[in-house]
Parts: sequence; C-alpha cells; structure tokens
Amino acid sequence: MSSSFTDRLLGRVKLTGWVSLAAPLLAILFAALVTAIVLTLTGNPVIDTFITLVDYGSQPRSLVLIINNATTYYLSAIAVAVGFRMNLFNIGVDGQYRLAGLVAAAVGGAVTLPAPFHPILIILVAMLVGAAWAGIAGVLKATRGVSEVISTIMLNTIATGIGAYLLLEHWGVQLSANDIGTKPIEPSGQVSGLALIPGTQTKVFGLIFLAVAVGIGFHVLLNKTRFGFDLRATGRSEQAAVASGVNVKRMVVYAMLISGATAGLIGMPQLLGESHTYNLNFQAGLGFTGIAIALLGRNNPIGIAFGALLWGFLDVSSNILDLHKISPEIVTIMQGVIVLSVVIAYELAHRYSVVAEQKRVSRQLAGAASTTHKEGAAA
Repeated sequence: MSSSFTDRLLGRVKLTGWVSLAAPLLAILFAALVTAIVLTLTGNPVIDTFITLVDYGSQPRSLVLIINNATTYYLSAIAVAVGFRMNLFNIGVDGQYRLAGLVAAAVGGAVTLPAPFHPILIILVAMLVGAAWAGIAGVLKATRGVSEVISTIMLNTIATGIGAYLLLEHWGVQLSANDIGTKPIEPSGQVSGLALIPGTQTKVFGLIFLAVAVGIGFHVLLNKTRFGFDLRATGRSEQAAVASGVNVKRMVVYAMLISGATAGLIGMPQLLGESHTYNLNFQAGLGFTGIAIALLGRNNPIGIAFGALLWGFLDVSSNILDLHKISPEIVTIMQGVIVLSVVIAYELAHRYSVVAEQKRVSRQLAGAASTTHKEGAAA
C-alpha cells in the first residue's frame, strides 16, 4: 500500500471521526440554546438555572443516582442498538424488560440457592424471557413479513396486560397498605451496591459491571465476529447480504433474540440491588429512553455511555428545579430537542461526508486525467 493512499485513507477516517463527534455536540448546544430561549420567554433566569442544574448534579448523592440511572439507560440503549445496527426497530424493549423483570423476580423469590448461583439464575431467567418475547416479533417478520415496529408495539401492550394479571392474581403479595409485589428475593439472590463515591451512603448498583460487560460484548460481537459482520451487512443492504450467502430471515430472528435478551437485563440492577421485588413502583418507560440514547450515541457503545450519563444527569438534576420555582419540564424539553436535533445533525453530517468524498474523488480523477494528458503530449 503506497504512502499517499495511506495518507488519504487516514484523512478520510479522521474527517469522518470529527464529523461524527461534532454532530452530537452541536445537537446538545442547540438544545441548550432552545432551552435558554424557553427559560427567557417564561421569565426564568437562564444562567442561574444552568448553574443550579450543574451544582445539584455534581453533589455526591446526585452523582451516585446519575450513575445508577445511566446503568439502566445504557442497557436499554444497547438493547435498542442491536436492532438498529441491522435496521430493525425494536420498539418493544419496554414490554420485554418489564415482563422479564416480573418473571425473574417471581422465580428469584420462590427459590433459594447459594449466593453465587441465585442471582445468576435470576439474570438468566430475565434474559430468556426477554429473548422469547422479542423472538415473537422476529419470527413474525421472518416468516410473515410483519413489521417489527407494529408487532413490538402491540407486544408492549400485551406484556403489560399479562404482567398485571400475573402480579395481581398469582404472584403478588401485600408489601404494604398501598403496594403489592412479588415475594422479596432472599439476601443470597441480592447484589450489594458499591460505595464508589465518598460523602454519601447511597451506593452504586453492583451490576454496573454487568453493563460494562454488555457494552464490551456488544462491541466484540459486532466488530470482531463473522456473525457481527453478517448482521451489519444485512442492515446496510439485504440484497448484498443475500448475494454473499447470508440467511437474512435467520439473522432477523437472531438479532431480535439478542436484543430481547439484552432488554431482559435492564431491570436487573434495580431488582437485585435496590427493590428486591417487582412491585407497583418498578420503573417503566426505560425502553423508550433507550431509543433516544441509542440515537444520541449513534449505536456505538462508547457514545451510548456518554449519552446515558447525560440523560442521567438531566433526570437527576431536574429534581432541584421545583425548589427554585422552575418547571422541571424544562429538562424534558431539552431532552426532546436533543433527540430531534441529533437526528438532523447526523443527517447533515452524513451529507457533508458524502459531498466531501465526491469532491475528493473528483480531484483524484481530474489529477489522473491531467497526468495522462501530459504524458500523451510528451510522447
């Protein structure tokens, strides 16, 4: 490989990297600008509001809550990203993790095993239930051509109904006067938190390392294995994948199974580290948050980590706004603008990269033509 070709290749990689990095940063800055305009129109101090958010979000207890929220957000975004990388829209992550959390909590409360095996069993049950529920949509798409968007949305509603029936009619016990949940998991099935940040008694979820492992596994699976290559190739062009011998229908089912299994892990940090039961307060809506974070992180495990931390920071910091008589919905507006603007920014970045590549090719062709003309004239 010539040095000139290597330089051009590195230049293209560098250009693409800078464009990819600039897109989310510009989206966040634009969201901050829109938020400042909204604050001004509603008669709230712009600078003081942002300072209040940063001050509250940087306190020790807030940092722990941010990390804990980011852990669940990260798992949710990775579950969504698995489908996105194959051009599949798994909108049913919310139903998958909630049903998986309920069944896993019921199994965990019903059995008693030695400490190393009890939480492992609960996690495996959650992954199997999540994979099975997502697999329904995968099979429907592969065999009947049913859009995964429609099927997963419908499966969300069905999962909610099934979960409510099982909790109220079969597995629920009265935890308090106003709460019902599954039988609490014994200490052998719990995962203790970690005191990573001094100055607070609140602990970081012990399963934060599970989230890290999932991110590493996601990267290795997609970028270091033949399966990951086939998955990405199918997402880019089904026709090209079929021509190269990839069984697209099988890949659809596999991708949905992996996405659902990852979705089953979303509720595990809270279940094993904090609540130890699936009750009426079990957090909902994490699947849709994962979609936003996956878009912000561009389906990259490192980008998703930064997006999850940003979302966790905004959610936790919004709690202080009420005390300053500022509507916490301002944070919701900021999050919504980030999602919209990051999609636009990535599209603009893509178009910029295409135009830059076209100009580069044009210059090379013009240079080659000029060289040929000179050689012909010399001859």
